[in-house]
Amino acid sequence: MSFGETRGAHAQAPLGRFLEISLHAPEIQESLEFYESLGFVQAPVGETWTHAYAVVTDGRLFLGLHGTLAATPTLTFVLPQLERSVQRLKDMGVSFDSESFGDDTFNAATFRDPAGLTVQLLEARTFSPPPLDSPVTSVCGYFTELGMPVRELAAIRAFWEAIGFVALDEQAEPFARTTLTSELLNVAAYRSRALRHPVLTFEDRDMRERLARLRERGHSVSDEMPDALDAATNGVLVAPEGTRLLLLQSED
Repeated sequence: MSFGETRGAHAQAPLGRFLEISLHAPEIQESLEFYESLGFVQAPVGETWTHAYAVVTDGRLFLGLHGTLAATPTLTFVLPQLERSVQRLKDMGVSFDSESFGDDTFNAATFRDPAGLTVQLLEARTFSPPPLDSPVTSVCGYFTELGMPVRELAAIRAFWEAIGFVALDEQAEPFARTTLTSELLNVAAYRSRALRHPVLTFEDRDMRERLARLRERGHSVSDEMPDALDAATNGVLVAPEGTRLLLLQSED
C-alpha cells in the first residue's frame, strides 16, 4: 500500500495532539541554518524551557531543537488534564519513565515504546505555529513518517495499536516497513539492517531532481539506506545534530 492510501486512514490517539518531534541540538544555530537551507521556517517559541530552544517547520512537520534533551528523537504531544490522562494510559498498560506534576512545575511525563523510542506528554504548547500565507515547500519533499529500525515488529505493532494508532499492512517494497498512522503523525517500523537510526522520511515523485538541487546547494547526500534503494533517486541527509532525513522516490 502506498503512502497516498494511508492519508485517510487516521485514528484519534489517546496521546493528545501532536506537537513536535523533539531533537537534541547542542549547536542550535548550526541546526537552524541547516533546516532553513532546506526551506523550513522558524516558529515563535514561548519561555517554557530554561534551555535553548527553537522550532522549525515546513507547515506539516514541526521539529523542536533543544539545547538539552534526554533522548533524541522524542515524540512530543500536548495532552490536557495530563495527570488524569496519564492514569488512563497506565490503565491501558503504559509504563512511564518520568512524571512531573504540580502547581509550580510544567506538567510533563515520558514513556518509551518497545524499540526504545521516547514519547513525551506535555500539559500545554511550547510554541505557536507561524502565520504562513501559503504552504512552505521544502527541498526534501512531503514528510510522511518517522521511521524506526526494529527487529520485533509484533511488539511494536501491538504497543502502538493499544494507544490508538492504526497499523497498516506491511509493505515489502522497496523495503519492509509497517506504517502506524494517527491523525497528525505517522510512525513506521522499518525492518532493514542498513538503517541503524530513526529517520525522518520524505517522499516525492521527482526526488532525483530534488537530490540534484540539494547537491547544487552544497549538501552531502549519503547512501546510508537499505540496499534496495537506488542511490540515483534516493538518499539520506544528516543534520548537524545527527538527525537522518531519508529522501525516497515515490511512485504516487
